[in-house]
This record gives sequence, structure tokens and C-alpha cells, in this order.
Amino acid sequence: MFTGIIEGMGTVRSLARKGEDAFLTLDTAVDLAELKVGDSIAVNGACLTATAKTKTGFQADVSAETLERTNLKTIKTGDKVNLEKSLRLSDFLGGHIVLGHVDGVGKIRQKTEKSNSIIIAVDVTEHLTRYIVEKGSVAVDGISLTVNQCQESCFYVNVIPHTAQATTIGFRKVGDAVNIETDILGKYVEKLLRAGRMGNKEQNRKIDLNFLTEHGYL
Repeated sequence: MFTGIIEGMGTVRSLARKGEDAFLTLDTAVDLAELKVGDSIAVNGACLTATAKTKTGFQADVSAETLERTNLKTIKTGDKVNLEKSLRLSDFLGGHIVLGHVDGVGKIRQKTEKSNSIIIAVDVTEHLTRYIVEKGSVAVDGISLTVNQCQESCFYVNVIPHTAQATTIGFRKVGDAVNIETDILGKYVEKLLRAGRMGNKEQNRKIDLNFLTEHGYL
């Protein structure tokens, strides 16, 4: 589990394909003294497991599923990525609850400077916008951001100067792909409501021969 508060950036040393999977090696100045082999670490918002530590960073396996759902499939040597170590119970929850389970990839539609901030519009599919609400939270490449405005296939976020300087979002360009993780709470609420509606339909069903047969009474 993570908070979406990026601790620093890493530099891709290599992404070596292993069949449908891949092996990622990163260099970083982030303090990894407490990171152990087997620990989780978010790379551009995707939860990966550290498989080895190096003098200058760490290594991690990237599954075919992660490559398919995230922008990690397009990274190359020298690219910068956002890093966040997993949340400890004693840490401040400064952002929002982020699982590191990327829902899909969005594309930057527009970047507009306003005062000292940057307004970024991100295009996403409709199945993602259903979980994105105005003034709610969303993780973009692992960065916890507040949604300013939400449209049918696009949402807008405000990026302050500190976030622009400390993460990859500052140099992302129009057309770049970014990882999107929506708020987990919306997904659970939707599933519970759907289950409730199905339960009500079940309660209102007429008890007849078909019902008794379906439930094993005949």
C-alpha cells in the first residue's frame, strides 16, 4: 500500500524482456537502506517486488500483466520514473490510499500554465472516468493528485511547482502515456450496490417450479 507521495525519481538502467515478462534495473538516489528483497516499491505507480539491491538502486521483475496495463512496457534506458516505498503504519497518510494496482493508461491531452501551477488534462477511457469524481483523488504515474474537473473521457488536475520539480509529471509532454489508478473506494461502493440490486431481485422473485428446481428443492 502507498500514499501517492513520491519519494524521488529513478533512472532506468535496463528493461530486459524474459518471454512475456521483463526484468527491470533502476538507479536512484532515494534512500533504500530499509528496503529488503521481497519488499514492495511503486514504480510510476505500479507496485513491483524488489528482487535484488544494487550499489546504486534495485532490480525488480515486471509481469506480463503489469506490462500490458502500464506504461512500463515503453520505458527505455535513461528514462526517469517515480518511486515510492510501501507505507508503514507509523507514516503520515499525506496523499490518499494507493494500492499500486494500475487500472489503465491515460494520455496527456493538454498542459497549461496558470500562475505558478500547471493544469494537466488527461484522456482516459469511460470505464475509468466512472470512478473519477471532482475533488476526489487519482494517482497519475503514482502521484496523488486532486481532480479539478471531470468530463466523460477526460479529467483535469492541478500540479504545484514542488510536484512538477520532484516528479516526472513536470516534464511529461502532450501525448505521453501515464499510469492511472482510480480511488479504490468507488470500486467497492459500486460492487456493493450492484450486489444489493441483485439481492433485491432475488428476494422479489416468484417462488415457482423453476425457482425450486434452481435451488435444489426438486
